Amino acid sequence: MDWNFLILEFKNFLKLEKNASRHTIDAYLNDIQKLHVFCDFQNPKLTVLNLSRNNIEDFFAYLIDNFSIQESTQARILSGLKTFFNFLVYQNYTNQNAAELIDAPKLIRKLPDTLSFEEIEKLLESIDVSTEGGTRDRAILEVLYSCGLRITELLNLKLSEIQLDVEIVKVIGKGNKERIVPIGSDAIKYLKIYLDNYRKKKSVAEEHKDFVFLNLKGTPLSRISVFNMIKKQASLIGLRKNISPHTFRHSFATHLVEGGADLRAVQEMLGHVSITTTEIYTHLDNQFLRKTIELYHPLYKKE
Repeated sequence: MDWNFLILEFKNFLKLEKNASRHTIDAYLNDIQKLHVFCDFQNPKLTVLNLSRNNIEDFFAYLIDNFSIQESTQARILSGLKTFFNFLVYQNYTNQNAAELIDAPKLIRKLPDTLSFEEIEKLLESIDVSTEGGTRDRAILEVLYSCGLRITELLNLKLSEIQLDVEIVKVIGKGNKERIVPIGSDAIKYLKIYLDNYRKKKSVAEEHKDFVFLNLKGTPLSRISVFNMIKKQASLIGLRKNISPHTFRHSFATHLVEGGADLRAVQEMLGHVSITTTEIYTHLDNQFLRKTIELYHPLYKKE
C-alpha cells in the first residue's frame, strides 16, 4: 500500500471518527507528508509500513539540523506521527508503531502574557464608542475578557447562541465541542448597545445573518482585523506588552485563579479537555502570591 492511500484513509479517520478540527487535520497531514518526502529522498524502497524507529529518529535529526525546529514543534510532530501509526495498527495495516518508543522532548512550559485588571480597563476605555466600529470593538474585548473565548470561538459566535436574559453564552469550541459560559454585566451592556444600535439594523446576506460580529460591509470579521485592532489600542495607551486576542483569555483565567476560583470550574469555562492544561494558571497564581509577599511582608521588604 502506498503513502497517498494510507494518508487519505487517515484523513477520513480524523475527520469522520475523531471529529478533529480542520487545523489539526491539516497539521497532521502536513507533518506526515514531510516524513514521506524525507523517506523517499533517503531510500525510495522505504514504505510507510516498513519504517523503523531509526527512520523516525533520522527524520527528526534532519528537521532539527536543517530547520532548527523548537521543542514544542518537535513534540507536536511526534504526537501526530504517533497518532498516524496508531491508526495503521488499529486498522491492521501494520503490527507496530514505529514512533511509539520515541520520547517527546522535555518542554519548558512558557507562562502566557497576561494583563492586569487596570491594564484591561485602560484598553477598554481607550476605544471610541461613538462609532459603529468602536462600539463593536468594545463589545468584542468585553466578551473576550468576560468569557475567556478563543479568537475562533468569538468570530464564530452566533446570535442564536447568546442568551443575555439569563447571562450565558453557548460556545462551540475545539473538536466541535459545546460548552456554556457565563457572561458578565459589562459585556452584556456593550453587546446590547452594539446589537441594538448597529448589528440588528445592518443589511446582511442570508449566510451571515446569525453571526454576532461583522465588519462594516456586513461580512464576518477576520482574525487579523481583531489582532490589528488590539495592537492599535495597546499602542494608543502606551502598553508595551506583546498582546493578542488570546491575552484576554489568559487574563480571564489568571484573574479567576487569583481570586480563588475552583480549577475545575475554570477548566470547564475554558473548554480544556485536560485539567493539566488549566494548571498552568496555578503557576501564574504562585508568581502573583510571591510578588505580593515580597511587596507587603515586613521580612521581605528591603531598606
